[in-house]
Amino acid sequence: MAKTQQRIVELLGQSVEYELRRSDDATEPRIDVDIHGVTVVVPQSHQAHPEELLRENAVWVVEKKEKYDAHRKQIPERKHEEGEIFPYLGEEREVVVERRPSSSVSETTLRLAKHHVESKSVKRALETLYRRKAREIFEERADCFAEKMGVEYEKIEIRNQRTKWGSCSTTGTLGLNWRLMMAPQEIVDYIVIHELAHLRESNHTDSFWLLVAEQDPNYEEHSRWLEENSAQLIFSECDL
Repeated sequence: MAKTQQRIVELLGQSVEYELRRSDDATEPRIDVDIHGVTVVVPQSHQAHPEELLRENAVWVVEKKEKYDAHRKQIPERKHEEGEIFPYLGEEREVVVERRPSSSVSETTLRLAKHHVESKSVKRALETLYRRKAREIFEERADCFAEKMGVEYEKIEIRNQRTKWGSCSTTGTLGLNWRLMMAPQEIVDYIVIHELAHLRESNHTDSFWLLVAEQDPNYEEHSRWLEENSAQLIFSECDL
């Protein structure tokens, strides 16, 4: 079991909060920096000198922390309730709850079936809608591009990963993150094309990128968009 303590250290003229965590699984001290902050993990029996370790790695720690701090500031303050605005294929849509047989998407709204909201929640009903539409659109786009690229995939799995947008297994299964449904259509297409290209080229070789460029000449721009705007695709605090 890990035991934690909150502490503060001065690094490069900044007061940096960090968590000292003792762990049975750790074999040597290490520093973790992520969206949640800075953590020094040490073995249970180790004589800890966390501040010394942090100062030795001060530049790396501060740079990484500042990167995550900037990312956190970009995260939209979304509420999972009726009237809130969520993106769908890059366009803002209002969440509406109404009596209807099933949830659907219109040009301006995400229309949630009231019985789904009452049996679950707005959050769960909205995620279910995104997932359903993700399967429809991912399969449609994958079929379209697979034919153009002369490849065949086995199936598509809708994934719930926090940071990974897509994957392609050696058996031909495409794993695609449903949160991509909040991104513009061209970003969805880029990820689909990227993963289909792995059916021909397993690594990111020049030949791989030529395959991608044949279907998406602006793939570099789309890749940068994902890197710079990933915070806009965060659905809830559970994604952090």
